[in-house]
Formats: sequence, C-alpha cells, structure tokens
Amino acid sequence: MADRQTRTPALQARTPAQELLDALGPVERFHDTEEVGAFGLPSGRVTEDMLAGGDETTAATRFGPLQKIHVFWFAGMSCDGCSVAVTGATSPSVESMLLGAHPGLPRVVLHHPVLNMESGPHYVRAAEQAMAGTLNAPYAVVLEGSISDELAAYATGGYWSGQGEEPWGPDGEMRPVTASEWIARLAPNAAAMIAIGTCATWGGIPSAEGNPTGAMSLMDWLGKDYRSTFGVPVVNVPGCPPIGDNFTETVAAILYFLQGFGPLPEFDELGRPAWLFGETVHRHCVRGAYYEEGTFAQEFGDPECLVEVGCWGPVVNCNITSRGMINHVGGCMNAGGPCIGCTMPGFPDKFTPFYKRPPGSFASTTVSRMVGSVIRPLRKFSNNHLNREVRWDRQGATPSGFGREKAEPSALAEINHKFYDMLRRSGDRGKAKADVWGKRDEAPSGGSPNPRI
Repeated sequence: MADRQTRTPALQARTPAQELLDALGPVERFHDTEEVGAFGLPSGRVTEDMLAGGDETTAATRFGPLQKIHVFWFAGMSCDGCSVAVTGATSPSVESMLLGAHPGLPRVVLHHPVLNMESGPHYVRAAEQAMAGTLNAPYAVVLEGSISDELAAYATGGYWSGQGEEPWGPDGEMRPVTASEWIARLAPNAAAMIAIGTCATWGGIPSAEGNPTGAMSLMDWLGKDYRSTFGVPVVNVPGCPPIGDNFTETVAAILYFLQGFGPLPEFDELGRPAWLFGETVHRHCVRGAYYEEGTFAQEFGDPECLVEVGCWGPVVNCNITSRGMINHVGGCMNAGGPCIGCTMPGFPDKFTPFYKRPPGSFASTTVSRMVGSVIRPLRKFSNNHLNREVRWDRQGATPSGFGREKAEPSALAEINHKFYDMLRRSGDRGKAKADVWGKRDEAPSGGSPNPRI
C-alpha cells in the first residue's frame, strides 16, 4: 500500500484502477431480473420513469443530440456532506436538472443511493446496463469521497466502501462491489468523470497522515492520461463540503458542451472550474478591508480580519466569500469562521493545526499594521468631512437631535478640509464663477445665528 502511495507516476506501469481490475478480472454476469422480481422496487417503477413526466415518446424534446444523460453517484470514503450541499443548490437546482427544466440541457437521470426510490438489484441495474453497453443514453460518473486502496483490504478479506452486491464471485457467488471497482469499470466509457468535494478531488481527510486506507483522489486513481469518451479529463469541484451551486453550475456547463452548444468551459491545470476557483478567498472577503487597514480579530466573534485567529484566506482558492454557501447566504468568513483551506490539495496536512495564526502571515500583517496606522486616521479625517452636508458647513451647525453634544469641526479641520476641497475641485471642468444654485444660508432651528457666508 505504501508503495502505491509514494511511487511516482513515471515509475507506475499501471494506474491504481487498472491494478484493481487486473486483480479482480473481467465480469460478464449480472443480476437475473426475472429471478429478482419486484424485490427492491416498492413503487413498481424506477425513479427514471417516475420523473420523466410521461412516456418517453411524449416527453419534451431536447435541443441537441442528447435527450437525457445518466449520472451515477458513488460514495467512497465520505461523510455525505457533499450530497447535503448539492441538495441545497439553487443555480441550477438538482430538481430542475432532474425534471429537464433548462432549455438545451438533456434531462439528468440521477442514480443516487439516498435519493432513488429503487434499492438493491434494481438500483444497480442501470450501472449493469452501462457496463454491458445496453444503457439507453450516455452516462457520467460522480464520485463523493476519496478512493480507498481496496487491494489492501482484499488482502485481509475485507473492503472499505461497498455499494451493492453482484454475482461476481466464484461460480456466480454474490460478493460486495466497492465504489472503487464500480468507478474503475465504468470510467472507460463515461462521457465525463466528476469529483465532488475535497475527499474526491484531492484525497481530503481520509488521506491525512496516519490513515490506514491508502485513500486517494479520483485523479490519482485514474491517472493523468485519463480522458472520457468526449475527451474530457477528470473534473474537480473541491470543498468540504463544496458550494452546491459550484457543482451544479459546473455540471450544467459540461452538459452544454456535451450537447454541442458551446466549447468546454475553462478549467485550471488541476481540473477546477477556472471561473469559480481563479481567485483567493481574501480578494472578495467581506473582512478584507480590515487587513488593508491593519486591524485584526483577536477573538472569535470580533468583526475584523481573521488572519491572526487562523484564517488562510489570502492563499486559498475559493469563492465562498463572494457566492455564499446556500442561495448566496452564509459561508465561512461571512459568518465569522476562519478559512482552514478545505478546498486545497494540501488539505488537511499542510494547514494543521487549525485556528492558529499561519506562520507566513507575520510579515504581511506587520507591514499592514504599519501602513494602517497612517491610513486609518487619514480616512477617518476625510470620513468626518464627508459625513456633513455642504449646508451644514455654511451654517456651522448640524441639525441632528442624536448628535446635539457632538462638537463642530475645529478651525484646523476647517482649514485642512478647505485645502482638500481645492485639490478635489482643481480638475473639475464644470467649475465656473457663478452663484451656487439652491443653497440657502439661513440657520436651522437651534443652529448658529451667524452662518458663514
């Protein structure tokens, strides 16, 4: 197991997926549907037919070659948080994709172990047809959770992540089939392979130092030379969990490509959607300006920048601060939680211990404090001036009952602000020597009896 984890791709004659299939051998036998009968099909119909809205011949026609596409969702070493996040997506929503509500997109037939009505042999029937080449539409595969080293588990008579049983044992004996095996057998003919969540994209928590599973990412499992039948490498949508909209938006973009309505969207060198992960957390953080001014939170709950309580936002690729978690609401830093780098390939080992000040932030925060000590007073000075109507400056009074005890600007402030206004108006091309229209000099009630002219 250690050898498979540490050897370089250049020395690896076969990918881990190919090694597993070499050990297990080919399969040809599947469940006998007549023998199974209605077991595992309590509704009498499969989910695909229930969501079709009628007979396939009367269903809405898609604009493009694909009427529908099957999506097989497998769970490896996972907490199911990615499934929870995706069910909260709104742009687009899972429901709208299942019902074929988006113009041009094929209807998505999702095979998910939690969302489907059928179970047991009927649940895996579509995957069997995909392997046999008899499925009624193209298919894509989604992995949630990391791939485990099932060869190490088989050596001791066990397995890590099973998903159903098939008659693939000796003499047709039923045996558990792991998510790793399903993916290895389905990947060669898939239209797209998509990893959702940091466990599936980079290995995540299950691959952390000291784990016994040999956990790895989908890319590690299939190898860098993998291409789907449409020529697409493994697509990665990281996050722990990811933003649901990030995933559904990426799936929609890929489906438009498969439908022939546009080019393959832009991905970065690690297979991430470039338009979603091209910026760091810090650049769109609602607390980012505090960093610029050199003010930092000292305790959880403080409103300032969170870098000194363990936030890695300045070096982490994620759009959580600009998009929010669900329906553009929430998100770690927006809700006061420091970024721990959960979207990054180095997570978690390169970010621990969590909630401690990152060592690399010392230099930048020190410089920020030095600059901020000058910038903050200057901005406050201008803010005080801009928080006044021109009328109040002319009258020498502010007619606010809430600020009756607030002192008027000092003589020094008046001189400085007049100089500042001269600089501001020096490039004003609309400036002319004429009376300012609409300005009246009388004082408000309770104001100064001697307004300035």
